[in-house]
Amino acid sequence: MEKLLIQDYNYPLPDDRIAKYPLAERDHSKLLVYQNGQVSEDRFYNIGEYIPADSLLIYNNTRVIQARLVFHKDSGARIEVFCLEPLEPHDYQLALSSTQGCVWKCMIGNLKKWKSGVLQVGPLRAERLATTGNTHHVRFSWDDTSLSFAEILDKLGELPIPPYLNRNTEESDKTTYQTVYSRIKGSVAAPTAGLHFTDAVLDDLRSRGIRMSELTLHVGAGTFQPVKTEDANLHTMHTEIIAVPRQAIQDIHDNVGHIVAVGTTSMRTLESLYFIGETLQMHVPQFIAYEQPHTLSTRESMERLLKYLDDTHQETLHAETQIMIKPGYQFHVVDQLITNFHQPKSTLLLLVSAFVKGDWHTIYDYALAHDFRFLSYGDSSILFRR
Repeated sequence: MEKLLIQDYNYPLPDDRIAKYPLAERDHSKLLVYQNGQVSEDRFYNIGEYIPADSLLIYNNTRVIQARLVFHKDSGARIEVFCLEPLEPHDYQLALSSTQGCVWKCMIGNLKKWKSGVLQVGPLRAERLATTGNTHHVRFSWDDTSLSFAEILDKLGELPIPPYLNRNTEESDKTTYQTVYSRIKGSVAAPTAGLHFTDAVLDDLRSRGIRMSELTLHVGAGTFQPVKTEDANLHTMHTEIIAVPRQAIQDIHDNVGHIVAVGTTSMRTLESLYFIGETLQMHVPQFIAYEQPHTLSTRESMERLLKYLDDTHQETLHAETQIMIKPGYQFHVVDQLITNFHQPKSTLLLLVSAFVKGDWHTIYDYALAHDFRFLSYGDSSILFRR
């Protein structure tokens, strides 16, 4: 595989261009429009003017959980436990609704102070079980079986805002760092392209004849992981769990050529669906898109998925994806992408570059020169595939 130099996807991002807080009105963010190699700008509340009326808008309905827990040892040492994904039970809904205890893969801050023993905060106990690389398996238990783990996180946890904001979580983040349509708990980071939508914007889109469908990808902490290898192909993509209702797959089948993805998480899920339909394997490897010719049409792939769900008597497709979308990727599902402005030397910037056939500099140079705000709480863009 030809080298992909991550340094070619670097750009200067001054700290004062990173939005530390959202705008007071989320749909008043600036909107960069990229179409046919040309750039213009508007406000997000006018996004309906740039989406064709026969489009299908697909968004990620995941909801961010208060995944950061702080414990204090008798010595006063502060131990931070960041819940990444459930292990026992492995299903997010089952783990979060559990009243009997659960095991999660976690990151631990100040690990050297927690060599052994059980930590406790309020009714919640935490016990380290095993270590895998930089993550740890932690068993959580509590005595009050009237409480679910989700309720315990709501009471004791902290919303994990992105580390590059360089500030503590504030009460307002509990609202502003959730999309208005979030409902399925499980993410440790917001699908931030969706933060600009309001009920008024969604109503406007419906009035224009734009249809909508939803899916779920629980965003992991790996979304913030920078590419540290000189050759981006040597970077290991994180795995994320996806759930797509049968109706969404039917909608995609019926609207091929008119698909608008809200955010890179929706993009990764939608493009992964093509390969799941092709292979009927419920794990999408990192480089599957580049390893062999892919001859199915998008509709044929969706038809295979629909048949698979019918044959297995399921209403929702559950799978996981490690897909890497980088320059040279052939898109199978998504025609337009709504997304924020991403960190330098990130896999998300590689994805954007792939979508616009390498013309990402045009977009980012314009945004930098015209006072756009960057990253999670920053401004938005709508990109047409080249």
